[in-house]
Amino acid sequence: MCAVTAGHRGRSVLILEGSNKIGKKILMSGGGRCNFTNLYCEPDRFLSANRNFCISALNRYTPADFIFQVEQHGIKYHEKTAGQLFCDDSSKLIVEMLADDCNSLGVEILTQCNINTVEHQQHYLVNCEAGRFVAPSLVIATGGLSIPKMGASDFGYRVARQFNLNVLKTRAGLVPFTFTGATQEMTARLSGVSHRVVLSTTNISFTENVLFTHRGLSGPAALQLSSYWMPGEDIILDLFPDHDAQTLLIEAKRQQPRALLRSMLSAWLPRALVLEFQALCWPGTADQPLAEYSDTTLKSIASHLQHWVLRPAATEGYRTAEVTLGGIDTNELSSKTMESKRHRGLYFIGEVVDVTGHLGGFNFQWAWASAHAAGNVV
Repeated sequence: MCAVTAGHRGRSVLILEGSNKIGKKILMSGGGRCNFTNLYCEPDRFLSANRNFCISALNRYTPADFIFQVEQHGIKYHEKTAGQLFCDDSSKLIVEMLADDCNSLGVEILTQCNINTVEHQQHYLVNCEAGRFVAPSLVIATGGLSIPKMGASDFGYRVARQFNLNVLKTRAGLVPFTFTGATQEMTARLSGVSHRVVLSTTNISFTENVLFTHRGLSGPAALQLSSYWMPGEDIILDLFPDHDAQTLLIEAKRQQPRALLRSMLSAWLPRALVLEFQALCWPGTADQPLAEYSDTTLKSIASHLQHWVLRPAATEGYRTAEVTLGGIDTNELSSKTMESKRHRGLYFIGEVVDVTGHLGGFNFQWAWASAHAAGNVV
């Protein structure tokens, strides 16, 4: 995106790609269909030490701008949950779109280009296995530490530190939770079960599906919350996001006095999950009809169903994380151009910067917007 934007301005552009092919994270995203943007790309959907930094770039290159580009290339797309836009066909089409635009503008792309050194004299000098390249502008668009098997590395942070830029502490974001002991054994028994919940810490909540796994919790709600969760914190599941469980249980007792509690709950929750809760909350009265439960007992069970407290041991880390939180301190960069305030001609864009979006196309939109901001001035 940055190369295309600069190419339209008549700039001579070279892309040095460390991988054996371009756009690997685009290709894998959205289950192979690329959630390429979100219609509701507001600043409050991004995490950063400076929450205002992303506003300028996002305002000047909007989802509508990228959608226009997609439509110009005849790529069919559709909207899913909450403004998420996906290709109808394949994420390959987005990579091909960007590659075609580069090609039409004379942008050169070298793959499998491992960088040995970056220097600065009058210009920036990049030494790699493919040769020695010199240019007045250098853009670092190397991403973060997420999914190292795809080539992720700390290269961008090392370049920043080389030029004495501050790099904020990084950690994995949009990543599944893991548990240990009895809780992990429970999630393993529930592996594959998915349910819509409100998942919370003390400061924020997300109402989406969670997916139980052999190691813990995944699914959209868990991934979203992981970007805010800190080690040692509890997380809270509300298994009835759209109802008051206490009212439902008391009413069920009145209308179906001979029904079993697990049978009643199985109309609302996955049965495997109900059986786990039965073992936790009412094991001694499992075969007792609702009529024999006191209202106080039902209220206590309802409270557990809507306030199930778990404490993750950790997350799965960078191995499966979709993004890296933290990175290049935004105080080091111009929010308008993404250029280093200390070193003229040095730019940092995308995930390597301390701007991280929610799940659902926000991180791609930040990539396009920050790239466009830099491409307009390099």
